[in-house]
Parts: sequence; structure tokens; C-alpha cells
Amino acid sequence: MKRNTPILYIKPGCPWCREALSFFSQHGVEVEVRDVNADSRNLQRMIEASGQTLTPTFEFGEFIVADFSVEEFQDELSQVPEVAQQLGFGESEDWN
Repeated sequence: MKRNTPILYIKPGCPWCREALSFFSQHGVEVEVRDVNADSRNLQRMIEASGQTLTPTFEFGEFIVADFSVEEFQDELSQVPEVAQQLGFGESEDWN
């Protein structure tokens, strides 16, 4: 089943997580934030989805980007323009 709202798995104090949250906010992309330290179910789901335990991890249907910087996320997203469109991103040149 496809989800309408992407999930961003985070850990408090993670600088990459803060950067990711800021990036999505700047681009008007609403994400459901799940703290993997606050709830072990969130950690378990992230491991099931991504096969690893590092954050931030982004999940949107079959599009999963694990343990990323914003630049790495942009690189992954540029490979799947249909997902970028579903998320509300314009052309990749506009993501900076």
C-alpha cells in the first residue's frame, strides 16, 4: 500500500537529521517524523524498510534513502523524477 505522506526516521541530536528536516521544510515537503530512539517500533520499521540502523532514513512507498546527507538525497531523487514530482519537487535545479 502506498503512503501519501513520506516518513523521515530520525535520532535526536543528529546533525544530518536536522539538515534533512530543514531541507524538506524549505521545499514545502511534509514528512511524518519518527524518532527511532523514542519508540522501538519506529526503529524496527526503519530496519525492515532499509536494512540498516542509521539516520536520517527517508521512506516513501518503494523509494527509500538510508543514512543520507541532503546532497545524497538529491542525487537519489534525481534518479526517479516521478517520485520527485509526487513529493512536490520541481526541476532538480530548483532543489538547492
